[in-house]
Parts: sequence; C-alpha cells; structure tokens
Amino acid sequence: MSERGAKVQGTLGRLRGSKPKSEAAAVEAAAASTGGPGGFFERLKQGLGKTSSKLSDGIGGLFTKRKLPGETLEDLEDVLIEADLGLDTAERIIATLGQGRYEKGIGADDVRAVLKAEVERVLAPVALPLQIDASQKPFVILVVGVNGTGKTTTIGKLAARFRREGKTVMLAAGDTFRAAAIDQLKIWGERTGSEVVAGEAGSDAAGLVFDAVTRARDCGADVLLVDTAGRLQNKEVLMEELAKVLRVMRKVEPSAPHAVLLVLDATTGQNAMSQVDVFRDRAGVTGLVMTKLDGTARGGILVAISAKHALPVHAIGIGEGVDDLQPFDAGDFAQAIASSN
Repeated sequence: MSERGAKVQGTLGRLRGSKPKSEAAAVEAAAASTGGPGGFFERLKQGLGKTSSKLSDGIGGLFTKRKLPGETLEDLEDVLIEADLGLDTAERIIATLGQGRYEKGIGADDVRAVLKAEVERVLAPVALPLQIDASQKPFVILVVGVNGTGKTTTIGKLAARFRREGKTVMLAAGDTFRAAAIDQLKIWGERTGSEVVAGEAGSDAAGLVFDAVTRARDCGADVLLVDTAGRLQNKEVLMEELAKVLRVMRKVEPSAPHAVLLVLDATTGQNAMSQVDVFRDRAGVTGLVMTKLDGTARGGILVAISAKHALPVHAIGIGEGVDDLQPFDAGDFAQAIASSN
C-alpha cells in the first residue's frame, strides 16, 4: 500500500411533563410549533456545528485565493474523511476542485460551495418522506436500532404526526427488556391519543407483537408502530430474537412489516455505518431516521451512509420536543454542513 493509501486508511480507521386531558388536547399539543422551518434550520446548523466547524477550520486553513498544489488537495481529503463524509464523497470533491477551471485560484468560499453541492447531490435522492400505504391496514412500522438511539421517542413523535394527519394509531411496546421503555411508550400513547399494547417487563416480545398486530387488524387501526429492544449489531442472540419477532408478525400479516426504520444516533460517527450494514441485512431496513443532531453530532456520517447504501432518509431529530423530528431536507443539511459558522 502506498504511503498516501496508508494515510487514508488510517484516517478512516424530559418526557414526563404535563399530560393532555383528552385526545383532542393531545393532538393539539402534538401540533404545537417549536419555531417553524427557519427555527429548525438554525438549530440544525447548531447541531451540525461540530462537523461544520471541523470542515470550516480545515478549509479556511488550506485555501486562500491561489492555485492548488497537489499537497493541498491531499490535506483537504484528510479533512473531509475526518469529518465522516466518507472516502467516495471526499474523492469526488477533490476531483471537482482539481478541474482546470480552478487553476486561476481558489478560496475557502469556493471550496465550501463545491462541498455543499456535492453533499446535496449525494443526499437529494434519499431525502424521501415516510409514506403510509392506505391499502395496507394496519400499515406496520417496525422500529429498530441499538441501545440509546432514541427509538421510543421517535415512535412517539411519529405517532403525533400521524394523529395530526387524522390517522388512527396503535403503539406496541416491544421493548420488553426495559420497564422504562414500556412506561415511556404509554406516556406517548396518552399524549397522542394512541392505543398502546404492552405487557410486563420481561415478557416475550414476539408474543406481544403477535397480539399487537392482531389487535390492530381487528380494530382497523391505520398505523401500528412497533418498538423493539435495543440490540447491539454484533450480538447474535439478540439479532435472532429480532428475527423471531419478524417471523411471528408475519403469521398474522404476511406482508408485515411494511416499513422497517433504523434509528441512528448522530453522535456515534463511523459506528453508525456498521449498524446500517448489519440491520439492513438482518432486519430488512427500508429507511433511516437520524437523531441527536443537537450539538455533539458527527452528522457527516449520514453522507457516507447515503453514498454507500442509498437508503431513504425519512427524518432527522434535533431535540426532545414533539416537533423536533422533521422530514429530511438534503439542501438544508448540505448548507448546514458547509456553513462557515
């Protein structure tokens, strides 16, 4: 391996507040705005500050209006990889910057413009909202991921969205390992006016999911959101339990689940890539939600994941509020990452 190749490889190496008193109040509370799209973008920009600062500092230190020596491009490639954008994206940015049109000189703003354009090019095809197929009733959404990514909170926020749209929603507390997860989902059920199917902590998750799908079908629910226990992607026994949940679910509804959402924690950086690798293979992931883009995020990894897997990115989350989960917008994300702060 060349010295340059070795260098590149080395670089790679509050929920329990007041509760609404009625279903109508729950829906009204869920619909309350936290600042609108402009406010959301500013918070997204702040949330991606760790990544954008790393990029901005690196770009600002390398580029003044002058020609591009090869060493500068190599240094920039390192900056891009260290920001978790991935080798493929980094190489495309470097190739664009190396084109003849920049021979007369290039500055930091020029580089940021190329960075934004390339990130948006990668993300635009995967920025797809989560669509509910009304012909599938209930439309079953299985939510998976490792411990601590925010699966249960994401389910609650999705339930609030679907209730605002006038859909009947049922929640299944399939994380039977943690009593706190069951309690948390019940709170979300109360807040959003959604029925919750839950058992005792330690009960069989597959059996509970069987009951939930049966109940949702029999009562005509539009959407069933199924919570699952956090599973480390390298723990075979836990992954087999997830496979059992899928098998049992299909005994009731052969086409279920109709969507499998993998919730990723933006603070984990490169580890999120391995999670997508495994959960896509073992659980048939159909789309992604990225949470915790709220200050310590290493959100550049979403670019690398999208370049590799091209999975739909349905939503991103920047906080605990019910409206802090928003549809993913490639342009806003690219602009936030390429910001000079």
